[in-house]
Amino acid sequence: MRIDLNCDLGESFGAYKIGMDEEVIPHITSANIACGFHAGDPEVMARTVRLCREYGVCAGAHPGYRDLQGFGRRQLQVAPETVKCEILYQVGALRAFCDSVGIPLTHVKPHGALYNQAAKSYELALAICEGIWAANPQLAIMAMSGSCMVKAAQDCGLPYISEVFADRAYQADGTLVPRSREGAMITDEDEAIRRVVRMAREGTVTAITGEEVSVQADSVCVHGDGAKALAFVRKIRSALEAEGIAVAAPCRV
Repeated sequence: MRIDLNCDLGESFGAYKIGMDEEVIPHITSANIACGFHAGDPEVMARTVRLCREYGVCAGAHPGYRDLQGFGRRQLQVAPETVKCEILYQVGALRAFCDSVGIPLTHVKPHGALYNQAAKSYELALAICEGIWAANPQLAIMAMSGSCMVKAAQDCGLPYISEVFADRAYQADGTLVPRSREGAMITDEDEAIRRVVRMAREGTVTAITGEEVSVQADSVCVHGDGAKALAFVRKIRSALEAEGIAVAAPCRV
């Protein structure tokens, strides 16, 4: 039994620092790096891929809506062809930075509102997968377990990694509780760890309304921008290894 630990990184921008990238990255196995549309900039992208090389962490693109002001969390209505082209653009940019330090780009994880909308919209999910395919059909998409993104990846013949979340509450349909709702974030670290171990071992998670939801836990997302981020990542990794669950990336570095 094995699981990947992924984290959204490289989201600083200019003079603004977000997250604890340098501290967190030694403890994860996959990094999803912002590509400049919702966060990040060329210097941050370059610095983050160098960290991935230093620690042997898989580098993935983290493309989002063109929405710096809203940090990519606003639900936009964008034509599928535009989404496809903007995914291709962002993936291509990060791949250039990976090439510059001699590491492969291994996967793509959509960000924020784009990720959540594509979980429910097959048309949007397909546009994302087509953009990734155009960049490189060997790239895996990191997608919410059981979502439309998984179906679109299967239909495109694109590799996929089913993702679950350590610190987010689930709805009965398997999607995430919106951040605007009370209880959306799991703030109790011990509870979050118990949920992760159960998702990995049993393939289930309890929804906020009490239903049992089936999930496929290839990778678990841990957020690196909280005050306790470093301790949280360490605790999750230690708990998984104590349960005999290997922590390893699904992609080759």
